Amino acid sequence: MGPNVFVSRHPLVLDRLATLRDVQTPPARFRAAVRQLSHLLFVEASADLLTDTLTVRTPLADCPAHRLAQRIGVVPILRAGLGMADALLELVPEARVWHLGLYRDHETLQPVTYYNKLPPQVNVDVAFIVDPMLATGGSAVAAVGILRRWGCARIKFLGLIAAPEGVRALSAAHPEVPIHLVAIDSHLNECGYIVPGLGDAGDRQFDTV
Repeated sequence: MGPNVFVSRHPLVLDRLATLRDVQTPPARFRAAVRQLSHLLFVEASADLLTDTLTVRTPLADCPAHRLAQRIGVVPILRAGLGMADALLELVPEARVWHLGLYRDHETLQPVTYYNKLPPQVNVDVAFIVDPMLATGGSAVAAVGILRRWGCARIKFLGLIAAPEGVRALSAAHPEVPIHLVAIDSHLNECGYIVPGLGDAGDRQFDTV
C-alpha cells in the first residue's frame, strides 16, 4: 500500500479486532475494544516522538530520564473519533484536543465540514488525526487539508479499519502523512461501507443503531 502505511500485527491488536468486528459485541465492550486498540496503535505510531533528557531522583540515587519534548495534538473526527481521542488522552493527558466535525454525504460520498474550532495559531508540534474507519478517505483527506492550511507541519492518521480505496485516496492526496491502521479490509460496498468491516463505528460505540 505504500511506505507510509503501517498495519499492526501485534497479537493483542488482532485479539481486540475480533471483538470489534463481532456483531454480538455490546456497546460497552465495543467502546472498551476501541480504547484498547487505540492505546496499542498510538504506542506504535508515537515511537518516533522526540524527548528531552533530565535527571530525576529515585529513592536510591540520581538517574538519567526522558520527557516528551513535543506538543501533541489529538484531532478526533466527530463523532466516531471521540472514543479514540479519549484513549490517547489517557496516555498523553497534556495533549491538546481539537475537534473536527465532518460527515459523509450519503448521496455524493463527499465530506461536509460542520464544525471546526481550531485556534488562530498552531500550538502543537505533532497532530494525530483519529477516526475508526477510513472508508472513501474523503473525511481524512479533508481533515489533513484543514490542518495543513492551519499551519500544522507534522500530521499522522490513526484509524482502526480501512478500505483500500480510502488508503489510496489519503496516500495520493497527502503522501507525507503516515497512516497507522489495525486492518485493511477487502473493499467498499455500493453504500460506501467497508466490507467486512464492523458496521457504523459511531452507532456501535454510542448504541444509536
